[in-house]
Amino acid sequence: MPRFRTLDDLDPAGRRVLLRADLNVPLRDGRITDRTRIERLTPTIRELADKGARVIICSHFDRPEGRRVPEMSLKPLQDALAEALGRPVAWADDCVGPAAEAAAAALRDGDVLLLENTRFHPGEEANDPALAQGLARLADLFVNDAFSAAHRAHASTEGVAHLLPSHAGRLMQAELEALDAALGKPSRPVVAIVGGAKVSTKLDLLGNLSSRVEVLVIGGAMANTFLAAEGHALGRSLQEAEMHDTARAILAQAKASRCEILLPADLVVAASLAPGVATRTVTIEAGVPEGMMALDVGPETVAAVEGRLRGAGTLVWNGPLGAFETPPFDAATLAIAESVAGLTQSAGLKSIAGGGDTISALRHAGVLDRMTYVSTAGGAFLEWLEGKTLPGVAALARD
Repeated sequence: MPRFRTLDDLDPAGRRVLLRADLNVPLRDGRITDRTRIERLTPTIRELADKGARVIICSHFDRPEGRRVPEMSLKPLQDALAEALGRPVAWADDCVGPAAEAAAAALRDGDVLLLENTRFHPGEEANDPALAQGLARLADLFVNDAFSAAHRAHASTEGVAHLLPSHAGRLMQAELEALDAALGKPSRPVVAIVGGAKVSTKLDLLGNLSSRVEVLVIGGAMANTFLAAEGHALGRSLQEAEMHDTARAILAQAKASRCEILLPADLVVAASLAPGVATRTVTIEAGVPEGMMALDVGPETVAAVEGRLRGAGTLVWNGPLGAFETPPFDAATLAIAESVAGLTQSAGLKSIAGGGDTISALRHAGVLDRMTYVSTAGGAFLEWLEGKTLPGVAALARD
């Protein structure tokens, strides 16, 4: 991982600091339904303000496609930010131009200002140099604390970072350090769990991980494609028949890299995906009966995964093992989550997880706080695991 400047390299007292945040929080009827992103951002804001910085926060929200859409204004977050910080937050009705410049000029040491949605300008997603320069005129320094937007080369994530002295905020720093611990300089052996519905959406991920980890556990519906490619009967199970050759190629690549691919040994099957439906467990050799679907992995598979985890130094987890949203098909994911949490606490396993479904599954299992690190970065987390360069991170690298 490239070296990057952090807040430890910064004396912000009396200086205007443009802070790129991710305030793309879920709203329902104008009310915030999940404040996780606000809570994770506040340590950076508070540290800068306490050190005497004049903090100017910019963020995108939703997809207004370069137009002013009142329902996508960041104005409703002003009070939520102030409440989380325990200090007033000023507001500017634009992110560049006279309104933003006047609001930034009025700041005093320790003040905090929230700018309007950067995506109200078409130049944001186009990484327009003029918009980046408009943002840079507001501040003396740039701090990026939006790892979740770092996979996009936008004006407020990548463009402005080349115009001002740039640093990683505490959340960005934590994400990068966790991912470096996962794949950069991990404690070995490394186990990766990858679930999800389709092989086609995670080709780059599977390819990268199979050359970098010792054990790759494949679960969810994508495991069905691998099993079918090996000739096992899958009944009505969701799978991608057109991806069989690709699945066999991934297995061959993993073998060449000395990576063990762990596929399900048994499956929990049912006639339909419904709560409380009658189920049975079948072995892979017996196959899934006609008219039935594989919806979770069975106890033999859970035991095999737990066995690999007991000898592991690091776990990277992206995707549940079954249709966890619908009991009883959450059983395997819950069991593995509890094992991971226990090993993290008792045996020093470094457990790094991310992805929306993964977070939901870990929250469902009640183990979020017992993992080493859980990333809320979504697409950026996935692209990092795929081995891709993230423009917003590359822009922070030291010269």
